[in-house]
Amino acid sequence: MARAYPKAAGAAFVIAVAAAAWPAPAASSDWEKCAKEAGEGAIAACTRAIRSGTFNGRTLAVLHSNRGVEWKSKGDLAKAAADYDEALRHDPAQPAAYHNRGILRAGQGDLDKAIADYDEALRLNPQFASALNNRGLAYAGTGQHQRAIADFDEAIRLEPDAVRFNNRGNAHAARGQHDRAIADFNESLRLDPKYPIAFYNRGNAHFARSEYERAVQDYDRAIALHPRYQEALVNRGAAHEKQNQIERAIADYDQALKLDANDAMAFSNRGNAWLKRGQYSRAIADYDRAFALDPGTPGSLFSRAIALSGLRQFDRAIADFASVVKLEPRNAAAWNFLCWTRATLGQLKAALSDCNEALKVRPDYVNALDSRGFVHLRSGQLENAIADYDEALRLEPDKAASLFGRGLAKRRKGDHAAGNADIAAAQKVNADVAQDFARYGLVVPAAGGAPPRTAAEPGTEPEPMARGNRYRSNQR
Repeated sequence: MARAYPKAAGAAFVIAVAAAAWPAPAASSDWEKCAKEAGEGAIAACTRAIRSGTFNGRTLAVLHSNRGVEWKSKGDLAKAAADYDEALRHDPAQPAAYHNRGILRAGQGDLDKAIADYDEALRLNPQFASALNNRGLAYAGTGQHQRAIADFDEAIRLEPDAVRFNNRGNAHAARGQHDRAIADFNESLRLDPKYPIAFYNRGNAHFARSEYERAVQDYDRAIALHPRYQEALVNRGAAHEKQNQIERAIADYDQALKLDANDAMAFSNRGNAWLKRGQYSRAIADYDRAFALDPGTPGSLFSRAIALSGLRQFDRAIADFASVVKLEPRNAAAWNFLCWTRATLGQLKAALSDCNEALKVRPDYVNALDSRGFVHLRSGQLENAIADYDEALRLEPDKAASLFGRGLAKRRKGDHAAGNADIAAAQKVNADVAQDFARYGLVVPAAGGAPPRTAAEPGTEPEPMARGNRYRSNQR
């Protein structure tokens, strides 16, 4: 009996195969090299053994399967696929070949075909833990997280390891079950205390729970183990930014961009940090880079428009907001900003249409109700203005801008007592609200049309983004 070693991404699956006769010494040597070596040497040995004519059936299938693994490692996916197909032609009952082809197809993004290959591998060997793990990855990639968890459960039952606990943790996190996710990442790290991906993923779970300091601690440990962990640097920057530690956030984004100068998210996040510091020109430069790198994601356009508003470049801001809603017609925040900015320029009819679109998407959107109230106020539609401010204040009773705007509208209707009461209530919430409105040309004794205000709505600064969790393929 000869012992064959079908490879799977570096791991060996040993099966016994029968040969009609023991191969000649040269062929036997090539067989061993094909099974045990890696790279060009393994490919050359596999090729000589295949061409020798000594092997057939299952043994020939193993040679093709092993060579396919090496072709995949070199990035020659077409040759890898051809070898896996040949392996299955010579031995349709070889689970490792189906498994290896599944890994290849998953890497090419064809997850449905990958799942079909893993299904067949598991039909032939129901205890194939690596195929369960990798089918779980494929299910996760297609958004079938509950099915992924079921596969990870079984893989862990058969052969528990740090990678599989990490993967199940990611599937729990994708379902919003962050407590379960953290428990799995804890177990992953118990099994492998030097596993940077598990620290990174646990940091992401803490980030999702708004536990930013704990997230930073996990990102610190991931980076300590892997100093060039670019994604961890980006996410640590986002966690710092969430804690208003802007200098630290910028330092992390700087370092991340040194490692990957084409990371659109890092540019966008750094732009947000500059925006929070009021450095609009630097923010715009970063948003420009982010959008150039990833024009299909409108987040950087949205943020750039806010920065342009800060520089009072309203026409350019409107153009950016308009581009955002074209790409994302249900982006209520962009519709609201478009309404607000047009209102500041006196484009009241267009502004009203934009606010209506925002409220069509989100009828309870407080900022859009406040913005539309302002449009009505400027248009002299005082009843409509008061109605919108009433609804905004029903949803957010302490919203100073809506209280002040309603107070002005009531005063213009001649109800000075009620108007003054609203204005006093607004000033109690925000002592500077009268100064804010005065900067817009809106003062308490206002009569007639009011000049536009130019500041962005409170609470609408773009927030930093954190990257998602990382799964790990594992074939042991």
